[in-house]
Amino acid sequence: MDETNFDPAIDTSVPHSARIWNYWLGGKDNFAVDRAAGEQYRQVFPGVVDVARASRQFLTRTIEYLAGEAGVRQFLDVGTGLPTADNTHQVAQRVAPESRVVYVDNDPMVLAHARALLTGTPEGVTQYIDADLREPAAIFAEARKILDFDRPVALILSGVLGHVDDTDRARAIIRELLDPLPPGSYLSLNDGTSVVSAAIQEAQDDYNETGAMPYKLRSPEEIASFFDGLELVEPGVVPCPRWHTDDRVDTPLDIDAFGGVGRKP
Repeated sequence: MDETNFDPAIDTSVPHSARIWNYWLGGKDNFAVDRAAGEQYRQVFPGVVDVARASRQFLTRTIEYLAGEAGVRQFLDVGTGLPTADNTHQVAQRVAPESRVVYVDNDPMVLAHARALLTGTPEGVTQYIDADLREPAAIFAEARKILDFDRPVALILSGVLGHVDDTDRARAIIRELLDPLPPGSYLSLNDGTSVVSAAIQEAQDDYNETGAMPYKLRSPEEIASFFDGLELVEPGVVPCPRWHTDDRVDTPLDIDAFGGVGRKP
């Protein structure tokens, strides 16, 4: 991507997690600094591309489940990152065209792409909120204008809680995001771990020293604790490729990305 013709609010001198993730997924919305950081990470832990793909495939399968079997028609995707193939609104509205999807992020590059690319079906609604994961009150002040909180909402937190270093604070954010949602709402969440390969922690430590926003790898047990008080959908919190596995899964089944789906009783 040309760094000379972009919004000056976008810092192209420091690697950015959303752009690195885009690079690992084969996208073009990244800069030289992101590619360098992504390659450095991959040299230490080559499996990171599989982790990125597994997380994205997990998101697709969970949205299909929520819009299909669970019958959810409203989605709140917080920390959405850069648009790529099979975004939340595309998957949900493919199953149920009337689905209403609200994306939340506070990165200026994500915002620029969202305005240009995140358009949905005529029957549904696709909107974007410029807000921070750590400020649930600000998110809901805007989301209430679009979503009906008297009806179930699926809260999507895909690979973002690692940016909240304190695990207790991460749990508190999830509670604050779930509290306004009615019974029958769902949480779809996945995040990175360091239990399958020791190399991923070394790569993550190196990445965290680049000046980019740090990301904390957690244990599967810590990720499972984010679902406290919810009814877990089978098979529970597992490596992402093992959640409702189908023939589209093209990564190793045991991988350092764990996730699950829980229902608010």
